[in-house]
Amino acid sequence: MEPEIQPLPPEAPLAPADVTLSPEIYVPAPEAKLPRGLRWTFLGNQGLRAGWSVLIFAVLFLLLATGVGYAFVHLHLIGKRSDFTASTAFFGELSALLALAGAAAFVALIERRRSLLAFNLTGPRCIPRFFSGLLAGFLALSALVGALTWGGWMHFGPTALSGANIFKFGALWAAAFLLVGCVEEGAFRCYLQFTLTRGINFWWALGIVAGLCLDLLLRSKGNGVWGVYIIALLGLFPCLMLHFRKTPRSGFWQAAWVTSTLFGYIHTGNGGENWIGIFAAAFIGFVFCVSVWVTGSAWWAIGCHAAWDWAETFFYGTADSGLVAPGHYLSAIVPANAKPLWSGGADGPEGSVLVLGVILLLLAALLVIYGRKKPELLAAQSLERAIG
Repeated sequence: MEPEIQPLPPEAPLAPADVTLSPEIYVPAPEAKLPRGLRWTFLGNQGLRAGWSVLIFAVLFLLLATGVGYAFVHLHLIGKRSDFTASTAFFGELSALLALAGAAAFVALIERRRSLLAFNLTGPRCIPRFFSGLLAGFLALSALVGALTWGGWMHFGPTALSGANIFKFGALWAAAFLLVGCVEEGAFRCYLQFTLTRGINFWWALGIVAGLCLDLLLRSKGNGVWGVYIIALLGLFPCLMLHFRKTPRSGFWQAAWVTSTLFGYIHTGNGGENWIGIFAAAFIGFVFCVSVWVTGSAWWAIGCHAAWDWAETFFYGTADSGLVAPGHYLSAIVPANAKPLWSGGADGPEGSVLVLGVILLLLAALLVIYGRKKPELLAAQSLERAIG
């Protein structure tokens, strides 16, 4: 999956993979003792080729997730998949995070990277970026709920919690959704976005996206698959233009096309999804990729993702992919005569056409606030910190 030109991604600049980064200088790393043919197959000019890295990561993640999940089930920390409580969500995401960290750490080791932070987790002002993401996620979901309420497509009944239970369940769901943000952003905007950026071109990206669409076409019978097809088509022409123009750093946007489409693809397995909800998942996945580009790390995306889900599930008590969780604060009610196109139907607010406007506003705010500083400058700052 090696492109013709492999620029360093702006969000996590590192030394080339055939050198070792020290606090003072770059020291050439020993050449791999492999026959020439094998070296070309497995190694590129940035070390282990991205395709092999992703394959190793995926296999390790599945093995570790199975093992940790098995242990958690026998410890009665995780119940049935249909259980959607703060406790089961927390331990389910914890098992996934442990598997993700283990797989990424192993790949970082064999790629001679310094730590897990190499995967889009370094950058300027990481903590402020994370908290601004939290604020953005809560405000964006609140704007969506406000629009649904104003239009008469949602109203609220009595609060479901009172007293100390508000803080208890608020904290439990906050912990669970922080893990959700770490797992999903860690997999898509950290590891995959970083790795694909250094080793993908248009033709590989097109093959992956086409493969995902073909898989849905052959085996799926609903659950909003058109949302995946739409994001795949929307990304085709821009990525093709980047390819023909040989735009510098085009690998980042080819990778963003793949990771955003894949993000929508995995959501088709949720019950209660419609095509708008699936497209919204892919669309906001792209916005999170943009956040990596303009902020220099994935911390804004992690915060935004966590706060969006927390506001949706706990604070407002709306449906999330057809599920309403116990232990929510407010109680959102969708009128029986409300049209699903506007109300979101069983999908919840994410299935309403209004979510697309909110995501556009989120993207605009992100570009206005952070887009003024050039990604190249962020890259230089990150490299300077890594060296010194």
